[in-house]
Amino acid sequence: MNTVMFDSHAPLSRRQMLVQAGTGLGVVGLAATLAQDGRLLANETDGESAVLGALPHHPPRAKAVIHLFMNGGLSHVDSFDPKPQLTKYDGKALPIELKTERPTGAAFASQYEFKQYGESGLPISEMFSHVGAHADDLCILRGMHADVPNHEPSLLLMNTGDGRLARPSYGSWLTYGLGSENRNLPGYIVLCPNGYPTTGAANWRSAFLPGVHAGTHVDPRHKEVDKLVEHVRPRLSPKAQREQLELLRAMNAEHAARAAAQAAEDAKLEARIQSFETAYRMQDAAAEAFDLSKEPKEVRELYGLDEDPTRLHGRMCLLARRLVERGVRCVQLYHGQGQPWDHHDDIVPRHLELAKQCDKPHAALLTDLKRLGLLDETLVMCGGEFGRTPVVEMPKEGSNQGKVNGRDHNHHGFSVWMAGGGVKGGHVHGATDEFGFAAVEGRTHVHDLHATMLHLMGVDHERLTYRHAGRDFRLTDVHGRVVSEILA
Repeated sequence: MNTVMFDSHAPLSRRQMLVQAGTGLGVVGLAATLAQDGRLLANETDGESAVLGALPHHPPRAKAVIHLFMNGGLSHVDSFDPKPQLTKYDGKALPIELKTERPTGAAFASQYEFKQYGESGLPISEMFSHVGAHADDLCILRGMHADVPNHEPSLLLMNTGDGRLARPSYGSWLTYGLGSENRNLPGYIVLCPNGYPTTGAANWRSAFLPGVHAGTHVDPRHKEVDKLVEHVRPRLSPKAQREQLELLRAMNAEHAARAAAQAAEDAKLEARIQSFETAYRMQDAAAEAFDLSKEPKEVRELYGLDEDPTRLHGRMCLLARRLVERGVRCVQLYHGQGQPWDHHDDIVPRHLELAKQCDKPHAALLTDLKRLGLLDETLVMCGGEFGRTPVVEMPKEGSNQGKVNGRDHNHHGFSVWMAGGGVKGGHVHGATDEFGFAAVEGRTHVHDLHATMLHLMGVDHERLTYRHAGRDFRLTDVHGRVVSEILA
């Protein structure tokens, strides 16, 4: 039997109690939905969230998370961690030993100019000049580090806290622990255009948590709401749909009663019921939330929706703002399919091309959140699964096409910036060595990032646990500390 522990001393079992009474949580929620025609208030919570959603461990600073994921590995020494010593040693061997995944060579100075922005004077690359205008809102963690220099485990580590085994994503933990502020939309939405990132849906799975808390993938390359969210508009009349769902509810309730002793089967059934319920409620809410034509012209221009280089990423950022504005707990924006920032060669023009796609939209998101009074309660995070080496990668067939103008993967040190949601603005925490290879000050592991994110959302990462397979699991496993130095 799976048991949630929101406090390590107070185990709370929900599912079996309800199932043994002849029903399931999803059935309860569906009944309520049918009774109200699906027209629910934005701040209402479903049956399960009502148990957990009112229980933050301390007053939260943030209500929602927007994660701008530069999947593939954004180079920190070319973006948010300037290294003058690389210019001094450009083209020469570094006086330190580097342990890299592939053969690497001489120092490779950044080809981008860094400028100081804002009253805080944060140095930021010209690649991100629009984001630089928000320097006084940014908290840059320069001492980030992960476990291995491979995309698959590093993506999973950043998303689920474990690079090897099937674990729930942090978005699933957030919605499981805190619920959602809008019953009519999924609490956790993933925007990734043109396909899936490396390791696919494993990045936003719910694993052993109830299936309803898995991320909902949306491909934002589509403009029409019907293509963004398939089958969002009902083909049945309201009367026929009500009859269909009432029949489905009755059948599922009968099955739940028969399967009361089978916890695993019960969990799957419950997730299926709640998926039907969410889909029913989304028919009006999703069509409205994803319809960007309702935004004023000046807002569309702010995000660059009419500019070719920024159009797609701008649409994603505007969607993210509209979703958190409507109570969605967690929104992830992947730059694109696969690992687009993985530049083992031609890193200068290719990084610049991607930066042009997202710099203005990221800045627009911060501007818009602040305009609406949402930045203080929305935690925005931006970064990749790791960084890149301060030296060139040597030629290797199938990797860099024989060119010596790219950077290898680097998990020893990289940068992530955060804004809003209770973090210090205009602040730098941690540092890599003088060449940008390894974190040496304010070392912040991905587990620490997750612990801090949960803390800002009002959750103690050591107390949000779930009993599965005989042990109590949590997002940070047995690791992690809250980086109190970055808290405002």
